[in-house]
Amino acid sequence: MESTSTPKAHATEVAPPDEHAAEHVAAHVRKYVMVGVTLLTFTAITVFLSYVNFGTMKANVAVALLVATFKAGLVAAIFMHLSAEKRLIYRILIFTGFFVLGLFWLTYLAWYNPVIR
Repeated sequence: MESTSTPKAHATEVAPPDEHAAEHVAAHVRKYVMVGVTLLTFTAITVFLSYVNFGTMKANVAVALLVATFKAGLVAAIFMHLSAEKRLIYRILIFTGFFVLGLFWLTYLAWYNPVIR
């Protein structure tokens, strides 16, 4: 009596490559390279802006924090995959952002405390 089942593949056989998977990986790699180039560009902009005097120390710090915030947001959105997360993550992220802004505000108040000066 002959077996009617199909022959099983050996463990050493490799499945043929999927063209769509290769295109998918290439698109992700291209996106990561573009984000890396953008981060390097904004790092150069940060170095350039460190030599520019915007009038006061507060303005210099504000510009530096603005550029750093953009770079951190880009890293969080792309490399940490926050751009594809669910609503709960965004709520936690917004709460964290308000907490950080509160800490910045406390630092500002401590720095320019009129009682001490």
